[in-house]
Amino acid sequence: MAAAAAEEEGRLATKYVLITGGVVSGLGKGVTASSVGVVLKSCGLRVTCIKIDPYLNTDAGTMSPFEHGEVFVLDDGGEVDLDLGNYERFLDVTLTRENNITTGKIYQSVIEKERKGDYLGKTVQVENILDIHDVPNIWHVPLILRVSFYFSLRLSIDHLEKPIELNQKAHEAIIKQLNLARSTGPPELRDWTQMAESYDNLSNSVKIALVGKYNNLTDSYLSVVKALLHSSVACSLKPSIQWVAASDLEDAAATSAPDAHAKSWETLKDSSCILIPGGFGDRGISGMILAAKYARENKVLYLGICLGMQISVIEMSRHVLGLGDADSEEFNKDTPDRVVMYMPEVSKTHMGNTMRLGCRRTFFRKPDSLTSKLYGSPPHVDERHRHRYEVNPSFVPMLEKAGLQFVGCDESGNRMEIVELQDHPFYIGVQYHPEFKSKASKTVASIYRSDIGSD
Repeated sequence: MAAAAAEEEGRLATKYVLITGGVVSGLGKGVTASSVGVVLKSCGLRVTCIKIDPYLNTDAGTMSPFEHGEVFVLDDGGEVDLDLGNYERFLDVTLTRENNITTGKIYQSVIEKERKGDYLGKTVQVENILDIHDVPNIWHVPLILRVSFYFSLRLSIDHLEKPIELNQKAHEAIIKQLNLARSTGPPELRDWTQMAESYDNLSNSVKIALVGKYNNLTDSYLSVVKALLHSSVACSLKPSIQWVAASDLEDAAATSAPDAHAKSWETLKDSSCILIPGGFGDRGISGMILAAKYARENKVLYLGICLGMQISVIEMSRHVLGLGDADSEEFNKDTPDRVVMYMPEVSKTHMGNTMRLGCRRTFFRKPDSLTSKLYGSPPHVDERHRHRYEVNPSFVPMLEKAGLQFVGCDESGNRMEIVELQDHPFYIGVQYHPEFKSKASKTVASIYRSDIGSD
């Protein structure tokens, strides 16, 4: 975490606070860093966060959600650790891929420089590279970071031997340690306190069925969960997320796992809203299609995110247009009715950093659409993307004639971004991920809020 304040000479001094807790996930390092940042920011400091990961991957883009949770996407297309989502949500900042440092990224940089001749005549050794793993104990980490060519850390080992009690005026201890007392004021947290207390006082809840593929690790959908929390609170409701494994909804599960199948359908039908989030691979797809079909036929509120939008297109194509073989090229390359196709500009040989990523502009084709109104009727919106597949524009006229309206597209007019179902209280699918821009202080993802508030 970096905090900047003006010195007497008018220059900006950058100070660093190191928060560490080992390599085990889920210990609260991200939330702790974010919370400390909120307090420091409320004292008048400019605060940002840097996440340092020891793995050799250059970024989080190709990692399994079962092992690392969700891949968070930034405006600049960076695929980063989910902790950067916590930083953005808490601090109300927009980060870049440079805020996530990995050992792999450093190795890659060094090797590229070596190939260009930057180290000509020198022997490049591992000792010259930031290596968080190979240290006798964690107290050596600041010493390594202090001499790192990425940035200079202004904390010495003596400071770390005097732990800060975070529950007793943490901001005062940190500000004193960093010698920033003359540049700060008392923390101003009235809005934050009001937000926290308003949630504590909520009594009514809303059941939201999240039909996913990675439910065994709920961090796989962390930003979705946080967006639902922000949106529910904005509607004076507490979110009650009902985790439904998509594979348990499938017809085959009625035989292989009858209890789980029955319980999943009971949960789905007892929920006020159905949300299908993003994902990759064909596992559970049949269950998602059945969930979308149930929402469409029974007029249950439905929100499809990325894959969830594509699911709604496949479902309509099969059960309304009568295209029994309609599918995505991702799941069936040989289908004659390829209603979802591989984007032509995306690499088919490399997986890392090859998707359509980052903040992209979506133009409203129909200004009177529900989605447009949710955003305040602007001509366009800017949202974050992460996908390789898109709706096949050849099928758009047929689908629109059947009632599935494509109300948003990219600048070319051929890439579909938003769908709405006619004669339905709320059935929306978006190719982008609105959850990545939802923050605690302001619910950017108005689609989530309306989905919950429509009940």
